[in-house]
Amino acid sequence: MFSVIFPGQGSQIVGMGKEFYNNHKIIKNLFEEADETLGFSISKIILEGPKEDLDLTVNTQPAIFLVSYSIFKVMKEIFNINLDKANYFAGHSLGEYSALSSAGYLSFPDTIRLLRKRGDAMQNASLNGEGGMVAVLGSNIKLIEKILFDNQDNFLVQIANDNSDSQIVLSGKNKDLDDLIDVLKSNSIKNIRLPVSAPFHCSLMGKATQIMKQEIEKVKFNDSSIKLISNVTAEEISNKEDLKKLLIDQIENRVRWRESVIKIADSGVSHFIEIGPGKVLSGLVKRINKNVKIDSINSESDIKGLKL
Repeated sequence: MFSVIFPGQGSQIVGMGKEFYNNHKIIKNLFEEADETLGFSISKIILEGPKEDLDLTVNTQPAIFLVSYSIFKVMKEIFNINLDKANYFAGHSLGEYSALSSAGYLSFPDTIRLLRKRGDAMQNASLNGEGGMVAVLGSNIKLIEKILFDNQDNFLVQIANDNSDSQIVLSGKNKDLDDLIDVLKSNSIKNIRLPVSAPFHCSLMGKATQIMKQEIEKVKFNDSSIKLISNVTAEEISNKEDLKKLLIDQIENRVRWRESVIKIADSGVSHFIEIGPGKVLSGLVKRINKNVKIDSINSESDIKGLKL
């Protein structure tokens, strides 16, 4: 039993996917289709940079999806690996779009178009740089929830990502985050201010939610037999209408990654396959469950070494 997972923002590097692009016409065609769909060369930014352009949320989101989807296509169509046999597909934040498209719920052009819109909406819902994010390390979700509850009259900060037992990311206005950091320090809780320009996955993203609701409602969702685990609920989902609603809800809600991995592992899955740039999710999965097998697929040698 295995599950396929797709990474989110933060996994990008200039040159990602280059081996697949150089070696396979279907991937070159896919990159060209992405450029035509978006109306500019996302390919050039991915393959050549500069890094500053790739790191812009508006570019990062479609770029990571394009590379993840490309690797998925090579695995299925060149190496004939039947990934549809997976018990579950799941993805972290924007990775959920990669999961939906790879599972057949969304077409490739619709997905990359939605992620360009999503990246733009999230980047521009940032209150002119008034919001940010803080990573909390070495603590647990119950303690952080208690701190937020006890201080709700002092500052408004929300949990954006419940990534693992020792990594939680919080979002809020900068002033509120400053107050939170003071409380964390007084409790000897390690934290890092993240280099982001927006407070993702919290109520400050309301403007982005409204934009994405309109965009998602325009798109046709297909039926698929592949089950997904939702970021919002950490529960199994395969109804396309529910998926549509949860994609909208996802923008302001916490990413329940830790709970999602627990849900998948508790169903009997003992093998996770991360498809896309980097190994971020593999590291998180290992922290959540030390007993599962994890493969990160970034190259053709990774695919050749994969044993299902």
